[in-house]
Amino acid sequence: MKKYNHKKIEKKVQEYWKKNKTFKTKINIKKKKFYCLSMIPYPSGYLHMGHVRNYTIGDIIARYQRLNNKNVLHPIGWDAFGLPAENAAIKNNTSPKKWTKKNIKYMKKQLKKLGISYDWDREINTCKSNFYKWEQWLFIKLFKKKLIYKKKEIVNWCPKDKTVLANEQVINKKCWRCNTTIIEKKISQWFIKITKYANKLYKDINKLKKWPEQVKNMQKKWIGKNKGTEITFNIKDINKKIKIFTKKIKFLIYTECISISKNNKIIKFIEKKNKKTLNYYKKKIDKKNDKYIGIYTKLYTINPITKKKIYIWITNLTNDLYNTEEILITPKYYKSHYNFIKKNKIKKKKITKIEINNIKKKKYKIIKNLFKKKILKKKINFKIKDWVISRQRYWGVPIPIIYINKKYKTIKENELPLKLPKIKNKNFSTNFLKKNLKWKNININNKIKRETDTLDTFFESSWYYMRYTSPEYKKNIFNYKETNYWLPINIYIGGIEHATMHLIYFRFMHKFFKNIGLTKFNEPVKKLICQGIVVSDAYYYKKNNNKIWIPIKMVKKIKKNKKTYFYYKKNNIKLKLAGKIKMSKSKNNGINPKNIIKKYGADTIRLFIIFAAPIEKKLYWNESGIKGCYRFIKKIWNLVINFEKIILIKKNKNIKIDSLDKIKFLLNKTIKDVTYDINRKNNFNTAIAKIMKFTNIISNYKIKNKKEKNTIKKCIKKTIILLYPFIPHISFYLWNKLDNKKIIDNISWPKIYKNNENINFKIKIAIQLNGKTKKIIEIKNNINKKEILKTIYNNKKINNILNKKNKIKKIIYIKNKIINFVTNK
Repeated sequence: MKKYNHKKIEKKVQEYWKKNKTFKTKINIKKKKFYCLSMIPYPSGYLHMGHVRNYTIGDIIARYQRLNNKNVLHPIGWDAFGLPAENAAIKNNTSPKKWTKKNIKYMKKQLKKLGISYDWDREINTCKSNFYKWEQWLFIKLFKKKLIYKKKEIVNWCPKDKTVLANEQVINKKCWRCNTTIIEKKISQWFIKITKYANKLYKDINKLKKWPEQVKNMQKKWIGKNKGTEITFNIKDINKKIKIFTKKIKFLIYTECISISKNNKIIKFIEKKNKKTLNYYKKKIDKKNDKYIGIYTKLYTINPITKKKIYIWITNLTNDLYNTEEILITPKYYKSHYNFIKKNKIKKKKITKIEINNIKKKKYKIIKNLFKKKILKKKINFKIKDWVISRQRYWGVPIPIIYINKKYKTIKENELPLKLPKIKNKNFSTNFLKKNLKWKNININNKIKRETDTLDTFFESSWYYMRYTSPEYKKNIFNYKETNYWLPINIYIGGIEHATMHLIYFRFMHKFFKNIGLTKFNEPVKKLICQGIVVSDAYYYKKNNNKIWIPIKMVKKIKKNKKTYFYYKKNNIKLKLAGKIKMSKSKNNGINPKNIIKKYGADTIRLFIIFAAPIEKKLYWNESGIKGCYRFIKKIWNLVINFEKIILIKKNKNIKIDSLDKIKFLLNKTIKDVTYDINRKNNFNTAIAKIMKFTNIISNYKIKNKKEKNTIKKCIKKTIILLYPFIPHISFYLWNKLDNKKIIDNISWPKIYKNNENINFKIKIAIQLNGKTKKIIEIKNNINKKEILKTIYNNKKINNILNKKNKIKKIIYIKNKIINFVTNK
């Protein structure tokens, strides 16, 4: 094959990997283990560029670690239950199972085309009963440990998706998935007592040494540990108490009134007196668009410090720091409280200076006495709330609960798995389980009924990583021996948007497993990598005040008077450029990886997606970058394919030739730098840049004899190994051309030669005066700063330049590059 043909090469290499099961993994105590995992994908139908970036990062790490003689576990699976599958099934008049199965098949094919080195024998699918059987088993375990309960409570309801959402799934009072404004409903739901683990989850964040600081801070803020005081107030006339948490007792002195939410238990006593007003208020507060609204309840309590009356108001004020809905209104300390007092024309209580001074003098005695009377109590408050895990949809894991005369209990473990009923006709609705009386009612008299809610998909993704260690194990949820060989996960890769959802549930479940003796590790992951999003230009026009987003391929660009205008190819409507935003289906600005692979190859898209930006930063999509990466791959191809045809040059004084010693030195430096960038810093883009730079050097080297040709061949071989994690197909193929004794998958990562630093060759150093280059000199590469200065001071021309100025303040030396003399100007 003379010309680079990515289609033939990639197909051939992928077939080899499949046939030889190159990436199949098993326990090997002779090797160090390495568990590399990307977050489990949802089978949406096709891979987008965010997927490509995530899985390429994981694959680079997995391949690098294998070359370093590690026993690497690199699995994949499918988070297959959930709303999108059900909604798509309803829309397309099919079943969620068929829709999901079709998508998995297609996405699996795409992943294989990208050359991701998964152990496909460990593939899991959360909608298969051999997986969710153990999820139901886990539910039963949590239930028996009294960590699962059912309660009628106000919950977040998405009117579009017709299901409950956990607090973590509500972003700015909108559904995390469909962006619909949520409403509040009081219904009976299943909860996990994640609050019981709140302190442990918070405390152990400090042990996550290799997690991004941003993620750790987000988790700390979400869990929200606050030390403070709980105040118990006796409400007059109705003989009820109200408890309020505050971080500072001094706020109590300046409290003007108490704010309670419309969901407070006291409301039912107020409703009897003023039901019409309350209903009006509740409707108003549900709109969420009116600040500082409130209703006076005509109830009051006594301030235990000032002995003055504190009136109780229902308001839409909350304390986001503590996630509490009952708060002290203290306008002295909060501007929002001041605005509330002002808007509602609440008269401020007059506290004289004498009263304040008396309170301050007796402050400690008063507070001590209040603690004795148990009016005050020290308390640690957590912002996090219990995790609501039930969903009112069909396509999810059936909850293993039965009801007997309105009492409930779990089904027996030997009855697992409890399977979903099959959909015989294509027409089904979201409440399919409730309507399916044959499945719902267990006995003839209908006294024993099944739970018709299903589990939230975040339940599946909170423990799936454990099942990868022993996916076919039938005796338990996983094999203890195998799990504890592979755990903890060495590197976990996913988006930062999961910081306060998946990653908190994930850590909670791991701690539960440790508590019941199924793992010996305290945390599931050593190192977390959060890749940045992929963004591209998005275009739209407005129709009836709605934005109509146009696919990139349908956009026509026209330049007029140095300005660029955009038009819709279909009907020539003028378009607006929304800027570079996250690739998504809704914005029609996604690029299908399939088209790029077809045109340029999997290696090209892999190289671009990693080279274009640091992995934690945004990646700006541009086709010119793809073309540049394609040119580099062809350059590598030509270097290897044409290497044997190189004609040795005759000695010629006019030809400048780098010394072979310099090439050896630069090879060593490249190996050293690339290893550091991949292994320590995860700076894959700079690693590629360094390999490219060295490739250019060896490509331009003028070979004089057979000895030099052999040395350059060794350099090329080591460069191919360095490139293998990034562009594995062409690296595999070219390695076989250079050395067919061993396949590249069985080769070790290049070693650094320690004595390489002592190789002598000449390098150019810039002599600068106050940052401006005055002279370029040639010196030996391995001489130190003292010897360089000696050479400089012995040079009359340079000394003349330096002496014209004032005294030298300091000397800045950048090894093998610059020496800068800073003087008093």
